[in-house]
Amino acid sequence: MMPLAQMAEAVLRTADAREKTALSRRYAALWQAARDAGERPEIGTAAPPLQPARPAEPALLDPREVPRRRPGTPEGRIAILHAVAHIELNAVDLHWDIIARFTDVPMPPGFYDDWVRAADEESKHFNLIADCLEAMGSRYGALAAHAGMWRAAEDTAEDLIGRLAVVPMVLEARGLDVTPGMIDIFRRAKDDPAAAQAVAAMEVIYAEEVHHVAYGSKWFHFLCGRHEMDPKDAFHGLVRRYFHGQLKPPFNEEKRAEAGLPPDFYWPLTE
Repeated sequence: MMPLAQMAEAVLRTADAREKTALSRRYAALWQAARDAGERPEIGTAAPPLQPARPAEPALLDPREVPRRRPGTPEGRIAILHAVAHIELNAVDLHWDIIARFTDVPMPPGFYDDWVRAADEESKHFNLIADCLEAMGSRYGALAAHAGMWRAAEDTAEDLIGRLAVVPMVLEARGLDVTPGMIDIFRRAKDDPAAAQAVAAMEVIYAEEVHHVAYGSKWFHFLCGRHEMDPKDAFHGLVRRYFHGQLKPPFNEEKRAEAGLPPDFYWPLTE
């Protein structure tokens, strides 16, 4: 088996979305099988690209230029799913990138176990949503998408603890806030035969994203302990440094708490 960091780089350099997620899941299965056998595979080193390879479509636009559609229409529901698919594909790369980019920071094997598992689950999530789009007569790439999804990765390319603060503990935590509302939109679309498939897919995503936020919180606190930093103060400073804008309520406080994010971490960042 090739070193894990090289596997991560290979995923990052794969452009086609379905090929990327297939490779991601294959490498995750290899890693998990080795770990289940009691092995401690080599992490190695890599030279990940600053930006991952991307398919020719979708067109990437400034967030203000992405067309808005009414969620109560079939076109609006397709737009929601397309946005979710785009987020999930970026998440695949974000989780492999954290493996490939920070091999100079000594971390326990569990760190790699968690992010390989997260990358595998994000790959599954992308495929579930891409399948829903196809069931609704569309596909990933058919609509324009948000161009700023990778900005947090670029901003934190040399700061592992900053990456943990901003990506899982801010961006993925936001998914816990908004996913229940998206599920309700599809539950109400009783005239759409593909809506039940979308509900099932997003319920899987909602349950598993809690783990990804929790991984971020766990390893953030681990590094704060290593460097004798107060986690709450460090989180506030790093989010203000790397996250562009304020956090916006309402927050899903129950799921955030389940993931290890208490309210005094995020409420002060709304001001």
